[in-house]
Amino acid sequence: VCGVYKGRGRLHPSTKTFQALRIAVNDELNELRKGLEASSGILKSGGRLCVISYHSLEDRIVKNFMRDNQKLGVFNVLTKKPLAPSYEEVRVNPSARSAKLRGAEKR
Repeated sequence: VCGVYKGRGRLHPSTKTFQALRIAVNDELNELRKGLEASSGILKSGGRLCVISYHSLEDRIVKNFMRDNQKLGVFNVLTKKPLAPSYEEVRVNPSARSAKLRGAEKR
């Protein structure tokens, strides 16, 4: 990867490759879906579900889950747009730079 891709960013060229492999090997997207589905059966009325995603595929799954379940009357979405870390948080914790927080409350 390093010999083929000469990126200008702060990430090592193979970072995204290994992230994709980890997501596939661990079946992370399906595990996320299962966890989200289980949350509606676990949370009591008024309980809150907060999810931090670090990858756009994860965020799309969370966003769609919350939107769909709001339409079904299961959750009220608390965050219209995802919350992102502040400049100070990213300065202190660089791995937070891609984090997105979404929240919903069980009806």
